[in-house]
Amino acid sequence: RTPWRTPAERGLCYNSTVTTIRSAQYAEADTLAATLANAFGEDPLFRWVTGAESGESIEPKLRVMFGALAKQELRGDDHLVFTSDDRLGVAVWVHPNQWKMSALTTLKVLPAMVRALGTKTPRMIGVFNAVEKVHPEQEHYFLEALGTARQMQGKGLGSALISPMLDRCDAEGMPAYLESSNPQNIPFYARHGFQPTGEIAVGNGAPTVTAMWRDPR
Repeated sequence: RTPWRTPAERGLCYNSTVTTIRSAQYAEADTLAATLANAFGEDPLFRWVTGAESGESIEPKLRVMFGALAKQELRGDDHLVFTSDDRLGVAVWVHPNQWKMSALTTLKVLPAMVRALGTKTPRMIGVFNAVEKVHPEQEHYFLEALGTARQMQGKGLGSALISPMLDRCDAEGMPAYLESSNPQNIPFYARHGFQPTGEIAVGNGAPTVTAMWRDPR
C-alpha cells in the first residue's frame, strides 16, 4: 500500500482531460449545491420525495437542500468534501463514527428542508430515519453524496472524485459505505469495490435504496 495523498497532490484524468481533485471551500457551497442539484435532478428517490410530476424540474428545490448540506459539511477544517477544478463534480464523505445526524444538526438543516419540500418534508425525514436504522455500526468512511453535472456524466469524473478517499480507505485499512438511491449507479460503485448488502425500504411507494459496502484492499 502506498501512503495516501491529499486530493491537491493528485492530478487525475477524465476523458483525456487533466483535472485536480481538491478539498472544497466553504465559499463554494452554493456552486457545489447547484452541481449536486443538477446531478440528482432525475434521481428516482428525490423525485419521489419532492412529489414531482413528469417533466417537472426539481433542481430549485434540490439546490436549497444541498445548499444546507454543503454548508453544514464544509464548516469544519477537517471536512471531507471534494470537488474538481471546474466544480462540476462533488463528493461528500463523512469521517468514521460521525455519520449519524445529531439533533442540533437536524435543527440547523430543517428550515431549508421545509423551505424546499413544504408538505413533503415528512417524506424526507422518513428517508433519513429508515436509512439510519440499518446503517452499519462497524467503523467506516461514509460516502454521503456523489454527483457530477449531467454533461460530465459517463466521462470518468465520478471515478476521479472518489479515488482519493478510496486510496485513503485502503491505506488506513478502513471500510467504506454508501446508500445508492438510483439502481443505474450500482454497476459504477461495484467497479470501485462496493458490493450490495441489502435493500432499504424508505416509504410507501418509494424507490428502493441499495446499501453498499466496500472492504479495504
